[in-house]
Amino acid sequence: MDDLLQEFVAETRETLEALAGEIVAWEAQPTDGARLDAIFRFVHTVKGSCGFLDLPRLSRLSHAAEDVLAAVREGTRAPDTALVNAVLAIVDRIGEIVEAIDAGVPLDDSSEDLLVAALAEDARPVSHNLTNTGHRAPARSVRLSVDLLDRMMSGMSDMVLARNELARRLRDEGSDPRVEAALERLSVTVAEMRDAVTRTRMQKIEALFSALPRMVRDTAAELGKTVALTLEGSDVELDREMIEMMRDPLVHIIRNAIDHGIEMPAARGRAGKREMGRLTVSARQSGNQILVEIADDGQGVDVPRLVAKAVERGVCTSADAERMNDAARLALIFTPGLSSRDSVTSVSGRGVGMDVVRANVEQIGGRIALSNRAGQGLAITIQVPLTLSIMPTIVIGCGDQRFALPRASIDEIVTLRGETVRIDTVGDAAVATVRGTRLPLVTLAPLLGLTGGAARTLAIVGTRDGSYALAIDTVLDTEELVIKPAAPAVMATGVYAGQSLPDSGLPMLLLDGAGIAAVAGLHFDRGIMADEVQPEALADQQVPALLFDDLDGQRRAMALAAIDRVETVPVGAIRRAGGCLRLTVDGAVLPIRLVGDLAGRDELPVLRLTDGSSEIAYGIAEPLDIVALPTEIAPARGDGLVAGVVLIEGEQVELLDPLALFADAESVSAEPALCLLRDDDAGWMNVFLRPVLEMAGYRCVSRIEDGCRPAVTLTMAAGDAGAPADDAVPVVRLRRERTAPLGTDPSIYRYDKDALLSALAHAVAARRAG
Repeated sequence: MDDLLQEFVAETRETLEALAGEIVAWEAQPTDGARLDAIFRFVHTVKGSCGFLDLPRLSRLSHAAEDVLAAVREGTRAPDTALVNAVLAIVDRIGEIVEAIDAGVPLDDSSEDLLVAALAEDARPVSHNLTNTGHRAPARSVRLSVDLLDRMMSGMSDMVLARNELARRLRDEGSDPRVEAALERLSVTVAEMRDAVTRTRMQKIEALFSALPRMVRDTAAELGKTVALTLEGSDVELDREMIEMMRDPLVHIIRNAIDHGIEMPAARGRAGKREMGRLTVSARQSGNQILVEIADDGQGVDVPRLVAKAVERGVCTSADAERMNDAARLALIFTPGLSSRDSVTSVSGRGVGMDVVRANVEQIGGRIALSNRAGQGLAITIQVPLTLSIMPTIVIGCGDQRFALPRASIDEIVTLRGETVRIDTVGDAAVATVRGTRLPLVTLAPLLGLTGGAARTLAIVGTRDGSYALAIDTVLDTEELVIKPAAPAVMATGVYAGQSLPDSGLPMLLLDGAGIAAVAGLHFDRGIMADEVQPEALADQQVPALLFDDLDGQRRAMALAAIDRVETVPVGAIRRAGGCLRLTVDGAVLPIRLVGDLAGRDELPVLRLTDGSSEIAYGIAEPLDIVALPTEIAPARGDGLVAGVVLIEGEQVELLDPLALFADAESVSAEPALCLLRDDDAGWMNVFLRPVLEMAGYRCVSRIEDGCRPAVTLTMAAGDAGAPADDAVPVVRLRRERTAPLGTDPSIYRYDKDALLSALAHAVAARRAG
């Protein structure tokens, strides 16, 4: 009989957790016959079991609820608020009695007559505490004892470690093929058993979510608010121990959101919002982590008031508050005893709770993050590990330490050799280019405070927000590891997802790819789907740019998308040739633009710019930082290289125009016009004129070879006898005298450089147009 009673308690407890949400959903949609049937079946099953197990109090309550629900099913009763409250009270009382039976403690029955009486049509509203969960036994069971599941998982972990050790020894010492075949069969069996045992401890997070609709309904009603709850990701699985440990933090955050965050209906109407608040609780899996997000559309955290309270309470000084960034100011909400609220309610506002919530989350190896939008809402993300999970990993070396990375988070591993992988420095940031794709680069050794060797390998790590390159010393092995939470102090660093004991017997930490990106300060630009783009969203987008000091002492910036890399070149690689400055680098000759001189320099930082098909260079004095360009740009006057002026950290900064740079380079790179020099004056044109024309971008010849046709011919005014007979080739005539003779004379004084170049340009343009 004891076994039957324990089974009844376990089944009733599980059904009750799911039932509260069904009743609330049924109240919102009374015509939903499927939910009504589910509730009816539950009370009917409880009534039948109570008769067999001799539990008269439970039998009486369930029988009364069954009669009322039967009337609703037959259409003789309407499921109004009073009836739903009365049924909820009966269900709550059933739960209290079940917990008392399991704990072996007595429970007073004086209120049960009132609960049954409240089911009548003309009854007064029920006053039973709808959120009282009664006595809860410390031990839980689902057909099997949790302790037994723990022992099964521990034994399975030992089997995996023994299998790994055996495989390593066979690899090192060699073995008979038949032994290897047997090991392979053993590995398959162990993997299947591992998955099965792991699933016995896993439970859908729906067990955590099921009580939320009821709790949200009751809390909102108590405060005079209406809140619509949306649950997402209920089928995500998590270790059942983690589900139990997350229950209290989640409840506190949700109650706080309803009281603290979501405004009263009248206030929401004045703010242009719907009177009904919205609360979304979602769960998703990211690698070896489970992320639970609680987001509301309320007023968010009043950060200025929070900071003022912190200063008032002596948590920080005004100067400290001024130096804090937005994230640090928002994190003050976790300070014990600090609240941005002036009034105290029965739900929240006492300044206790958020510090306890964070402590509880960190105790189980998790983290909590806030995303605040003043006047629009607050999103709280809880990230916890999948405890006791066996997962495939890649073991890497960094200095004299070994770490593991989840194999699922690694897109690929590449070595730093060849032309397909390159590392550049843009400002203070390192960038890895892998087969033409640029990725932020994080070097693991300095991030962890280790003395590593030369990083020869890049692991391309993918996160939910984007990918980056992780520079490591070496890749050692692939191994399936049993992952457990590390100590709270270790997990609080943000770069670890747990710990393991591999077959070597030496403890090893599992790295968290997303955590490393966060600690390194990486920010990924998320793409926006075309159908999701709103005008206000486009207006808020900021373009990353490189801030630098130019050679003329002016501080300037350029959009980062146009910069392929920043590198230092010797000044000797820059020389004037073919009418413009050119840079010899990587076996190629690139046009280079300089604004200022190179006096006293042996080396020069150079921006190598690309538009996808061509490449040019721009010399600078010093790269400074990568910044986000503000949306407001004051336009520059004229058609120069400066597109406008922006304000960065209170300083005016000129924004260079890549379009003008490439347009200028295109004109230089265009096929130079061919000038025929007809000189009958002892080579004057070759000595004096040719260098000037070639610096201006022309190609000069003294005689026409077969197949060539000049764009223009230059000749002396008194020596045109040798001019070509081709009337289609324009001729520019030069004279020796500064003053032109009387009459019409189209010749140009031979030392008037500006007039000569202007005449050549017009002549070439007319030639090409013809």
